[in-house]
Amino acid sequence: MTPVPPGPRPEHLQADCANCFGLCCVALPFLASPEFAFAKDAGEPCPNLRPDFRCGIHAGLRERGFSGCSVYDCHGAGQKVSQVTFGGRDWRREPGTAERMFEVFPVMRQLHELLLFLTEAVTLPGTGPQRGELGRALDDVTRLTHGSPDELAAVDMRALRDRVNGLLLRTSETVRSRQPGPKKDHRGADLTGARLAGADLRGASLRGARLIAADLVGADLRSADLTGADLRDADLSGADLSGSLFLTRSQLDAAKGSPATRVPDGLGRPAHWR
Repeated sequence: MTPVPPGPRPEHLQADCANCFGLCCVALPFLASPEFAFAKDAGEPCPNLRPDFRCGIHAGLRERGFSGCSVYDCHGAGQKVSQVTFGGRDWRREPGTAERMFEVFPVMRQLHELLLFLTEAVTLPGTGPQRGELGRALDDVTRLTHGSPDELAAVDMRALRDRVNGLLLRTSETVRSRQPGPKKDHRGADLTGARLAGADLRGASLRGARLIAADLVGADLRSADLTGADLRDADLSGADLSGSLFLTRSQLDAAKGSPATRVPDGLGRPAHWR
């Protein structure tokens, strides 16, 4: 996994592979596909994982058929589980920790994703109606991330995600309402391969939209809500994503771009963009 460059995002929400026990390379399953050169089961160490918990082919993940690994971001969950939840005890030297550690890592990853979005939401201008509720939700999720392994395993993630996503949706609607003119609603839409070059998508809802291989060259996505949008192989060359809402580095890594593509401060520009 490629660590996200430092920026406005808090350090604890940025992956720190040097302080993680390679959890994404062990705990998570993947299927043989264009994103993964071979399949492995959850709890099975990837053959490319070295004894020091680093990836042996990290520099050539895309070329070796592991683009799925190159775009994965745990949002800091890996080092939290490794160094906080389990106090630096790794699953190789203490095999008895493995099963629980691998169980709580996906939970922590989801919690950190919620933290990422809530942290962004509380800084957005014009969120007065939701500001207090956002702060309380941020505190609640933060407390959950410091729970014991048993407490983390018991978190009702579906209920928590429903609560937080409802709040983030209302926040998005409040912020996007400040954008002049009509706003397109493509929430959950299948826009695979869509021709949207130069499209005015300011303030649009693209939450959960499938934009795989979509042509977004020169599109205006300022203030667009991109929560969970699938941007794999979407062409963002020359597009303006500055000020877009809830965009992650993983989404940018999965897309294509150019030097003229404008991205939100702190996300950085993927190395494979030309």
